[in-house]
Amino acid sequence: MVSLKALLAKPFASYIIRKEKKWIDNPIQTQEHVFQELISQATSTAFGTDHDFVSINNYSDFVKRVPIRDYEDLKPYVERVVAGELDVLWTGKPLYFAKTSGTTSGAKYIPLTKESMPTHVTAARNAILSYIHETGNSHFVSGKMIFLQGSPVLHEQNGIQLGRLSGIVAHFVPEYLQKNRMPSWETNCIEDWETKVEAIVKETLPENMTVISGIPSWVQMYFEKIQQKTGKKVGDVFKNFNLFIFGGVNYEPYRAKFENLIGRQVDSIELYPASEGFFAYQDKQHEKGMLLLLNSGIFYEFVSADTFFDKKPTRLTLKDVEIGVNYVMIISTNAGLWAYNVGDTVMFTSIKPYRVIVSGRIKHFISAFGEHVIGKEVEHALKEAIEGTNFRISEFTVAPQITPESGLPFHEWFIEFENNVEDVSQLAAKIDAALQNQNSYYLDLIKGKVLQPLKITEINKNGFQDYMKSIGKLGGQNKLPRLSNDRKIADKIYDLNLIK
Repeated sequence: MVSLKALLAKPFASYIIRKEKKWIDNPIQTQEHVFQELISQATSTAFGTDHDFVSINNYSDFVKRVPIRDYEDLKPYVERVVAGELDVLWTGKPLYFAKTSGTTSGAKYIPLTKESMPTHVTAARNAILSYIHETGNSHFVSGKMIFLQGSPVLHEQNGIQLGRLSGIVAHFVPEYLQKNRMPSWETNCIEDWETKVEAIVKETLPENMTVISGIPSWVQMYFEKIQQKTGKKVGDVFKNFNLFIFGGVNYEPYRAKFENLIGRQVDSIELYPASEGFFAYQDKQHEKGMLLLLNSGIFYEFVSADTFFDKKPTRLTLKDVEIGVNYVMIISTNAGLWAYNVGDTVMFTSIKPYRVIVSGRIKHFISAFGEHVIGKEVEHALKEAIEGTNFRISEFTVAPQITPESGLPFHEWFIEFENNVEDVSQLAAKIDAALQNQNSYYLDLIKGKVLQPLKITEINKNGFQDYMKSIGKLGGQNKLPRLSNDRKIADKIYDLNLIK
């Protein structure tokens, strides 16, 4: 029997999609309106005064007055907000700070305001309604839904609540989903990830689970524990489970593993949320890319990744982007981020409507599990670990091992030593400790037993030269990437038998 909630979901979905279609059909005008609103509301802020917002009449004026910034460049303003000062980046004071891992200065504090916070919730809701409208499948709204997320426990600092984004969003689950939502609040507050997953498994096994949502690496651990407990495929345990919602990392490396764990294919919805804003969601099951959200208080700019590090790279608005070009995405938001470099690179798969895929980061990185490890961090960790030892490194690269033959996933470090070494386990432990000290996401994943400490694989003498030669990139300006978010280089190293 179809529940009343499932029956009502369809007309509600149709209503919302009709409403959304107004801005989808008028993308350029929508972005122009957002731009003018942002400038108007922030004119009297400290940032607006410093950058002469009162004289900004158009986008060209904005480009002249507001340079592209990353977090480090914006940090002096953020510190004033953290200290409790009003009207710095946006009017008043933020409701929350989403605390994230910094790449050069420890923790980052990303503001969430009364204007920006609702867009995170609305976008997640609309992603589900879009799926209902397209497929006609609404039965899942009657069952239990699990959202694997960070702890909702928040801390206060100068009148502003502080926590991880997923934990903050947990406070905004709509009332009509409260009875369906899992895990329990108490379980969600457990800090240790392995303990938390055990509790979630215990709570969900007897339930009619229909929707499961989270970062794929976290969900995989949950699925594996269910299989261990029951000896059954997840799809046999949860017979009505038919929708997987994910974001944060690329799902493709996990897809085959997931289908094996579930025992069948299920529909999925990809989301593109970040502390800085909810940027896009998958609006069609059979179209590549996610719908870029243009009416959510975010004004977008794009810079070709090939020219991003030029002295004065060309900044483009939506009307000038092209399909298939790798762009660095720049945002200005109603949370007070201005010409802000999120660090992500995107490619447009469609411009009617505007859909994107996340193509990576502007710098090499590993984030197969949400750890956001960058080149600077691995280089520093290695340098710190070999200081005062007799280890001499010729070359190295790092890749994630998502599906090891046994045990938890890990980062695999391929290292070519200049000298003969007998035991690299001590070096591996030192590198791992140094990396944990630099990157709080990586530390959390190790502590929560989502990852095991890194492992070193020794490469033959001149092995990396042989690798570069095999791909036609030996010598010249070609450099071996310090790290990759996939195993293309790693698999090639194994294929070429370059392992010592």
